[in-house]
Amino acid sequence: MRPMKPSNPVVAMAVAETAVTEARVAEAGSATAPLLVRLRALRPSLSPAEDRVAEQVLADPRGTAAKTISELAAAATTSETTVLRFSKRLGLAGYPRLRLALAEESARPRALSAAQTDISASDTIDDVIRKVALADSSAVEETAEQLDRDALERAAKVIASAVRVDLYGSGASAVVGADLQQKLHRIGSLAFAWVDPHIALTSAALLGPRDVAIGISHSGTTRETIESVARARAQGAHTVAITNFPLSPLARAADLVLTTAARETAFRSGATASRIAALTVVDCLFIAVAQRNLRSARKALESTRDAVATHHVGND
Repeated sequence: MRPMKPSNPVVAMAVAETAVTEARVAEAGSATAPLLVRLRALRPSLSPAEDRVAEQVLADPRGTAAKTISELAAAATTSETTVLRFSKRLGLAGYPRLRLALAEESARPRALSAAQTDISASDTIDDVIRKVALADSSAVEETAEQLDRDALERAAKVIASAVRVDLYGSGASAVVGADLQQKLHRIGSLAFAWVDPHIALTSAALLGPRDVAIGISHSGTTRETIESVARARAQGAHTVAITNFPLSPLARAADLVLTTAARETAFRSGATASRIAALTVVDCLFIAVAQRNLRSARKALESTRDAVATHHVGND
């Protein structure tokens, strides 16, 4: 998966004007993010040769830590220079530092290899349950660990004071957007979750400096979501991206980036994990917004709870 080159003029303009450099985005949350989490986030921006090195590392972090630079280069069918460049892309001084970091990462209690979460044709139903649960729980923990605290606080601040919040997402991301829209409505924030791309663009064109647009996309390459966020930003609205990849086109089109840490697998168990990871970010964002006016939020939650109380069986 490679980052999309925006062909839409609005997207191109927003990407060009966004003062978010690769270094700044790559460093978001890097103080707490585990090495393998950072690697998965950066992977779409790697060259094909660097990506082969990444594949070797992710498949067997512990085994890679024991390899010399020549052995890793040979396993990835590339050069030692590429391995060195790969190490520096992760913010490491050189290959010895990468080996040390991988050894430390392998010692982490929740350090997982692809084999531990990818589902194979020979897996039993118990294996499937265990691997899905492991992928989901790992996505939640790693997302919380690497989530950019400063970006979260800034996003909560602009949402709490916004006149209107519009959310954009397709497929599974639309489900995440609907969840945040429902949560914000329950505390009195005017929010709309748009699925139809034409209506989404229409809504974005009507936003202004007192509004917030939130784009949700695991890959960060969903064209419709990028276009809506870019249009909203061009209108002066505050923009937030929720994505797994901090160097993606969606991240570049937004003012603030909140990243998840979910891993994809061959049988798409990672698709569930990506949604759960995004919902973790949404929950953190919602609580941070509600906390800014806790008394009002509690009153609104009580009012909305009372409004539907008689629609539950046994409460007549």
